[in-house]
Amino acid sequence: MRITAGIHRSRKLAVPAGREVRPTSDRARQALFNILEHGGFRDGDGSPIRDAHVLDAFAGSGALGLEALSRGAAGAAFMESAAPALEAIRRNVEACREGPRAEILRADATRPPHASVGCGVIFLDPPYHKGLATPALAALAAAGWLAPDAICCVELAADEDFTPPEGFEALDERRYGVARIFLLRFIGP
Repeated sequence: MRITAGIHRSRKLAVPAGREVRPTSDRARQALFNILEHGGFRDGDGSPIRDAHVLDAFAGSGALGLEALSRGAAGAAFMESAAPALEAIRRNVEACREGPRAEILRADATRPPHASVGCGVIFLDPPYHKGLATPALAALAAAGWLAPDAICCVELAADEDFTPPEGFEALDERRYGVARIFLLRFIGP
């Protein structure tokens, strides 16, 4: 697995061993970032990634947050509860020399700590078929992780049902193999 674009392009990333982590494929990650950067989600067709604080929840290897940093995000928080994944995130942040712009949190995205800053882009990639996306989005919003008009990218299994919680509007939905990616805007309570 590699970062697909930006200042860390082609940087190989460590992936935690075992079946607990299912990284977003390079192809799907590149497609997601192309949609974000060229989808007109910001005034003037600007990228919502550039200069934004981002959250990579259920971070796994941290690939989504590191891809965002590579493409111009101001900072990234990585939220993960599994120890092997946290170690992989630490190694990947260190390999990219992104320590000053990264915050690594051992936390459950369905019961997150209070945010120090609202994030303009949220990546949410929970384990498939566990029903965690909706409660995690609601909990992250309640804990202050979402800035006004934040763009939320939610990856789920292609056959998984999903209804966003109150305060989110659907923007787009794409399918990549066994995955579906939902793009939402946080419009508030």
